[in-house]
Amino acid sequence: MSVSISIRHSWPTFSLAADLTMPMGITAIFGRSGSGKTSLINAVAGIFTPDEGRIDIGGAVVLDTKNGINRPTHRRDIGYVFQDARLFPHMSVQENLRYAARHGRAQSNAAREDEIITLLGIDGLLNRRIATLSGGEKQRVTIGRALLSDPKILLMDEPLSALDAPRKAEIMPYLERIRHAVDIPILYVSHSISEVARLAHHMVVLDQGRVIAAGPTQSILSDPALVPILGVRSAGASIVARISAHDSDGLTQLSTSAGVIYVPQLSGEIGHSVRVRILAQDVTIALSRPHDISALNILPTVITDIRIGDGPGAIVSLRSGDDTILSRITRRSVTQLGLTTGMSCYAVVKSVSVGPSDIG
Repeated sequence: MSVSISIRHSWPTFSLAADLTMPMGITAIFGRSGSGKTSLINAVAGIFTPDEGRIDIGGAVVLDTKNGINRPTHRRDIGYVFQDARLFPHMSVQENLRYAARHGRAQSNAAREDEIITLLGIDGLLNRRIATLSGGEKQRVTIGRALLSDPKILLMDEPLSALDAPRKAEIMPYLERIRHAVDIPILYVSHSISEVARLAHHMVVLDQGRVIAAGPTQSILSDPALVPILGVRSAGASIVARISAHDSDGLTQLSTSAGVIYVPQLSGEIGHSVRVRILAQDVTIALSRPHDISALNILPTVITDIRIGDGPGAIVSLRSGDDTILSRITRRSVTQLGLTTGMSCYAVVKSVSVGPSDIG
C-alpha cells in the first residue's frame, strides 16, 4: 500500500507544492523549521484543505479538489501522533487504548490489542492515570492508541521533540519495533538527522515549501549536494552493517561492504543487521593505508565527488564497497593531497564516533 500526494497551497508569505508517492515503511519528512513539514502531513490528515490537490491513501481518494472530494479527518482512516501526547486525562491508560479500538476503522480484537501493548512495552502501565506517566511513557501510549484505531496510515509530527535526551533514548527502540512490525505507511516529520538515519526507509527533504529531494534514506544522506540543507555539522552517511563478533575488550565488529569496523559493544546477536551513522566530520582521508595509528576503522575507498564550500571547508564523497560515506576536510587538505575524483584512498573513522544513539 502506498500514499500518493499532489498538493498546492499559497499563504500570503509562503507557498507549498509537493508531488510525492510514499511507499510502505517509514518515510521521513525532513526540513528546517518553516519548510512546510507539518503543513504537508496536515493536508494528508484533512486538518487543512490545500488550494488544489489530490491525495490517495492505499487506493482510497480522500482529497480531489477538481472533483469535489474532501473526506473529513475522521473518515480518512489515519492515526496521528502529535508532538505532545493528547491523551484523555480522566481515563486510565487501558481506557485510552480501548477508546481508540472502539472508534477506529475496525474494532480491534483482544489479540491485536495485546500485540500492540507488548510491542510498545506498556503492559505494566494499563491501570495508571495519565498524569502519573513520564513523557516517554505518554508517547508510547499515544502511539499505541493511534495504532489501535487500525489506521491505513500513521502520521507522526516530531513525536520526540518534547522529550529530553534520556526519554528519547528510551523510546527509540520501540519506534524501531514499529518499523518492522506494522505494515502500513508511516510519515515521520523530524528535523533530527540522527532520528531519520536510524528509523526511516525513505526520506523527503523540504526547503521553503518545495520538495528538493526524495528517495532511499541512505542515498539522500550521502548526497554531498544536500549538505547545505541537511546541515554541515550533521552531514554524514548511514550504512547498513552486520554484527560479526563481540570482542572481549568491549568492542563489537561490524561487517560492511568494504571491510570491518569497530564500535562500542552492542547487545545484538551475531548476524543481526544494524544501521550505522558516520558523521563526515569524523572521517579523515589518507592516500596510503596508515600504520602506527590509534584509529581502528580504516576502509579502502574511491573518491566520487568533491564539493568545495564558500568557506575553508570541503565535502568529499567516498565510495566504500557498496556504500557511500562523506568526509568533511579543509579545502587546503584537498589541495595538498591532490585529491581528484576517481582516486583511491583510505577513510579513517574513529571508533568512538559511532555511538549507541547512531545505531539502529
